[in-house]
Amino acid sequence: MTALRRLPAGLAHPFSPAGRSDPYPAYDWLRANDPVHFDVTSRMWLLTAHEHCASALKDPRFSAALGQRERVRDDDLPASMLTTDPPEHNRLRGPGMALLGPAAVRELAAGIAAVVDGLLDGLADAAEVTRDLGEPFATGVLARTLLVPREDEAAFADLARRASVNLDPLAGPQAAREGRVAMGELTRFLDAHVARGPGGSIGRLAADERLTRPEMLGILSLAVVGGWRPLAEMVGNALFWLLPRPEALAALREGGDDLARTAVDELLRLEAPIPFTARVTTAEVSFGDAAIPAGARVLAVVAAANRDPAVFDRPGDLVLTRSPNPHLAFGAGTHFCLGAPLVRQAGALLLRGLAERFPAIRPDGAPPAWAPVLVPRRLSEFRIRLS
Repeated sequence: MTALRRLPAGLAHPFSPAGRSDPYPAYDWLRANDPVHFDVTSRMWLLTAHEHCASALKDPRFSAALGQRERVRDDDLPASMLTTDPPEHNRLRGPGMALLGPAAVRELAAGIAAVVDGLLDGLADAAEVTRDLGEPFATGVLARTLLVPREDEAAFADLARRASVNLDPLAGPQAAREGRVAMGELTRFLDAHVARGPGGSIGRLAADERLTRPEMLGILSLAVVGGWRPLAEMVGNALFWLLPRPEALAALREGGDDLARTAVDELLRLEAPIPFTARVTTAEVSFGDAAIPAGARVLAVVAAANRDPAVFDRPGDLVLTRSPNPHLAFGAGTHFCLGAPLVRQAGALLLRGLAERFPAIRPDGAPPAWAPVLVPRRLSEFRIRLS
């Protein structure tokens, strides 16, 4: 192990209450001075350079399955693509493509467009971004994806909201207990929904003989838990960057579908709702002079990697036309987010629709503040006015 280094005095640790609101000064210092950093506070290795994070996400010596077992919480997540390594991961991922792969998203395109149009039609002039826009957006997109009937959407949204605590690896005991209960209720909801034979991609997934029923339900549950809260918070995170920049909103209005999808990637690069990914090493791994031992807990801090000046020109700026954009907000390697096509499609429709319909959209009231939480990266309160 290399000599231990600590953050300079006066620089908030990124996991501390102050650092959670603005972790980027600490990330920048670590990336520049100690990119393979053993953090004595969390007893974890923090990778902050794009090169090292991308390598860890692709290298089989960094185990996702063991990473999930190292959660602070004492409950195990169900077996899924998130909690397994190849070849088991690959066995589950193949059927998952029926639900969230590019062909499935193309099949859903008209339905997602209708969800976005209906949401924008119903907006009041003054709105709170997450409550009035982000959460209904996430609910509508995932309900359409899973073919949840409209009369069941309110119950589905409540379950998705309560189960989303399972995203946080540092959730406290009470939150963890509530998350376990919500996950059980969500699984039973999805089981009953599948039993009604909704057809489409859900029917194809349910009929896939490569999966047991618990595995099939695990894929559906992962789509909800891994998708609902990040989709909801992506909206506020994106508008935080867009609304103070009229030129960016004008570009979205005029740039067409391709620019809108490129913009989604750039906005996710700047503010990824999921800022890091946990792994555990199965063998010693060296990055230059730094050696990470076998059995070490590692965080690939993608929020830091996504602002690495060695990879991104003007890393702290919003560049809607940035291409290529090798950000890691969707992960990398075998665990690259299966829902990426859905996020790009739905996010592009929503952001472009907001820019086109509401050219005077602007912040309203007090400036938005970042919530002092780790996962997901989100705003506490963000009020906007549309006209």
